[in-house]
Amino acid sequence: MKLGKFIYSAAFAALIGTGCSSPVYVQKDETADFSGYNTYMWVDTRASETDQSARATAYADLSIHNSVNAELNKMGWREVTSDPDVLLMYDVLVQRTTTQQRDPVYSQSFTRSYYNPYRGRWTTFYYPSQFLGYDVYQTPVKEGTVTITMADARTDKTVWQGWTTERLDGSRITSDEIAKNVRNIFKKFDVAMR
Repeated sequence: MKLGKFIYSAAFAALIGTGCSSPVYVQKDETADFSGYNTYMWVDTRASETDQSARATAYADLSIHNSVNAELNKMGWREVTSDPDVLLMYDVLVQRTTTQQRDPVYSQSFTRSYYNPYRGRWTTFYYPSQFLGYDVYQTPVKEGTVTITMADARTDKTVWQGWTTERLDGSRITSDEIAKNVRNIFKKFDVAMR
C-alpha cells in the first residue's frame, strides 16, 4: 500500500514537472546522417566580418557553453579545436512583450433582514456573490529565447536547430534558466537522433 502511494506520488510529481516546462521546437535536416557526427566546435557569430562590438548576450556565453558541453558529453560527443564534424552556434534573445490576463469578477455578497409578523421575529437571508465575467487587461512581460544551431562543418549546412522561449522572472535570463532550457532542448535532440 505504501509502495503504491509512493509510486503514485512520484509519477504525479514527474507529470507536474514536465507539464510546467516551456515547449521546445526542433528543425532537423532529414538528409543528414548523425551517426557520423562525434565531434563539435563552437563558432562565434557576428553581424558581419568587420563587427568587433561586444555582444549583448556575452554574459550568457559561459552558461550556454557549459550546459551544452555537459549535454553533448552525456551523448558521447567531444569538443575539439580543429577538424570538427559539427559547428555549434547559439543565440539568446530577451524581448519585451505583453500577455493577456483574465481575472474573474464577482458581485459583492450581502444580507437582507426582514420581520416576520406571523412568527414575531427577524429573519436574515444571505445572498452570495455571483460571477459577473472577466476583467481582461494586458501586462508587460519579458521572454527569453535560447536557440542552439548545429551546422555540418564540411558543407556549412544547418543540420539541426532547437529553441525554446520562457517567461523571465527578472530583466535578464539567469544561468539556471539557461541550463534548464538547454536540458529541455537536448531532450528533443536525443529523441531526434534515435
